Amino acid sequence: MKIGILSFAHLHAEAYIQNVRAMPGVELLGIADDDAARGQHFAQTFGARYFDSYAALLAARPDAVLVCSENNHHRALVEMAADARVHVLSEKPLATNLADARAMLEACERANVKLMTAFPMRFSAPLLEIKTRLDANEFGRVYAFNATNQGQAPLQHRAWFVDKDLAGGGAVMDHTVHLADVLRWYLQSQVVEVYAQTNRILYAREIPDARVETGGLLMLTFANGVFATIDCSWNKPPYYPTWGGLTFEMVSERGVVLVDAFKQNLVTYRHASQRAAWDYWGSDANQAMLDEFVAAIREERPPRATGEDGLRALEIALAAYESAATDKPVRL
Repeated sequence: MKIGILSFAHLHAEAYIQNVRAMPGVELLGIADDDAARGQHFAQTFGARYFDSYAALLAARPDAVLVCSENNHHRALVEMAADARVHVLSEKPLATNLADARAMLEACERANVKLMTAFPMRFSAPLLEIKTRLDANEFGRVYAFNATNQGQAPLQHRAWFVDKDLAGGGAVMDHTVHLADVLRWYLQSQVVEVYAQTNRILYAREIPDARVETGGLLMLTFANGVFATIDCSWNKPPYYPTWGGLTFEMVSERGVVLVDAFKQNLVTYRHASQRAAWDYWGSDANQAMLDEFVAAIREERPPRATGEDGLRALEIALAAYESAATDKPVRL
């Protein structure tokens, strides 16, 4: 199976290229990027073939592509891939508005190709363990979640994350969708109401003219009565050991479960960097996610994190923006 990468705008592409090369029976076809300097840089860095256009890569007949562009370009690239009858894994958020997300689903459905949303937390070993036990009713009735997906403002990694036009928003758009998807997956229930508050207090000095929020707190209510909070803030300082993390407390009738998806790490100190860093030694959720993408294509079945899941998570993030703007809960 041949897989190409469309754009290296998203920092996850740097991990995905290694994941693709680690899979048996899978070949990295190459990468394409509308930013030629960026594309050529990463092609040289990883020793990959560089295509000077997305059309050229698709003309080389990949079986699948990974879309890692800026958020507002996802639709165009997914539709190009679908027109070429190529399966797609798209970075999250699936799009920056619901019309684009729906168009992406429809394009892939018409072309009979898979559309998977990049939700690696569905494949995190700690989260899978709790999901298995939850489905076995070990915890009894679930009442509530207190969840965090926090991190640094991604200025050092990719500045476009703080560009409202390219990213579609700030911390809410960046970090809400992971936990929104995890909670929908865990509860097998839909969100029916969203209340949110956002601000720009964090990183005010580093991003003085930002049009995106850097802090956010959401309250979700599910159809089955469970409620959840999500702190999606960019509240880690630039010198924090890592980009961030994902945690939650699940309150149930048989106790409280504490989960940290990125606890498996070593803290290392290097003279050259003058700062601490995390070296992660745990299971690789990205690898498991790409393994699932390839397996879904080979087995001709839907992937475990679909385009529809991406649409539902985006719907929650956009409702949070509406709620923050009106200071009222938004019904879905």
